[in-house]
Amino acid sequence: MSTKVQASPASSADHTASTSIPGWLVLFLAVACGIIVANLYYAQPLIGLIRQDIGLSSGAAGLIVTLAQIGYAAGLLFIVPLGDILENRKLVFGGLIFTAAALALTAWAQNSVLFLIASMLVGVGSVAAQILVPYASHLAPEASRGRVVGNVMSGLLLGIMLARPVSSLVADWLGWRAIFWLSAVLVVALSLVLVKALPSRHPASNHSYGQLIGSLWGLLAHTAILRRRALYHAFVFGTFSLFWTTVPLLLSSPAFHFSQTEIALFALVGVAGAFAAPIAGRLADKGWIRPATGIALGIVILSMILPLFVHTRSVWTVTLLVVAAIVLDMGVSANMVIGQRAIFSLGAEVRSRMNGLYMAIFFVGGAAGSAAGSWAYDMGGWQTALMIGIAMPVVALLYYLTEYRRAKG
Repeated sequence: MSTKVQASPASSADHTASTSIPGWLVLFLAVACGIIVANLYYAQPLIGLIRQDIGLSSGAAGLIVTLAQIGYAAGLLFIVPLGDILENRKLVFGGLIFTAAALALTAWAQNSVLFLIASMLVGVGSVAAQILVPYASHLAPEASRGRVVGNVMSGLLLGIMLARPVSSLVADWLGWRAIFWLSAVLVVALSLVLVKALPSRHPASNHSYGQLIGSLWGLLAHTAILRRRALYHAFVFGTFSLFWTTVPLLLSSPAFHFSQTEIALFALVGVAGAFAAPIAGRLADKGWIRPATGIALGIVILSMILPLFVHTRSVWTVTLLVVAAIVLDMGVSANMVIGQRAIFSLGAEVRSRMNGLYMAIFFVGGAAGSAAGSWAYDMGGWQTALMIGIAMPVVALLYYLTEYRRAKG
């Protein structure tokens, strides 16, 4: 059987999407995705505190974040595709219980080995959010699918953006372990509500797990839209990760001398950018995927040009950084949702696999951007890091322009 996928009308597996999805359910899914994905980012601003407490060397401190990312990438490739063959509600419930247990282990761990293992397991379990996104797409009718996905993704993006400042503030008040205990309790509560509130969805596929995983390469190789959208967002998310990795270094430097609380408050400004996701989804529903993509890529480039004028602390430079952060997050959230709207139109039977591949590919781009940002800032400072941040979406824009050349051909 060929794995080539063509854009087509909704398949028979989409029978659940004949009526509009209730607004309360969209809101619940958005909140759930935000709560789940935040677990990936709680540790990032706490690395110094955690390292000292569990006896991890400074050279190995980066493993706290890296292993969580590795776990998440593995989950995207080997767990998220199960959404195409297993009942979605039960799959998410199981993932959340696993995540809660991993969070409790993270909070309790007294040595570095146990903490790092727990951190990786948190990453694996957190992919439950990426099962909920295509699940929401299944529930939505074709005419409003982009809007629904955009609304759900806005919750996920808010979770990403709020996680760092929230964990910083909780650590200041209660110690670093508290955020993981609190999140474990919250995730258990979420799982119990979720299993009662969500309608069931039984995929029509009769694939075995081996066939499911074996089909991933074929889907990637034969689905041009997936490859293109994943590469666009890999470059965009690389810039996003670069900015949010290096801007705390800039703000804590002698030129700005921000406190940890001030840095946490600055991180909150990016929340405003998440509200571009539903707007992008509506544009995609109207058939404006191609022009909206160009606008999103252009916005990301602009967001990296603005901070080139930032050198020392002043009302002007801080304002410019705030604007850049909001504009960046707008472009990134819009491009992500447009990409998901495009790949979700390819058929219900492959949505979970498509979403897993899409997220895994651009997640690699994010990890590369974060690493490149740290290296560039250390070697050449803020301006050098920004030049890399500009180059990545420029490459994506150049690749995007080939869409028009192919259309003319």
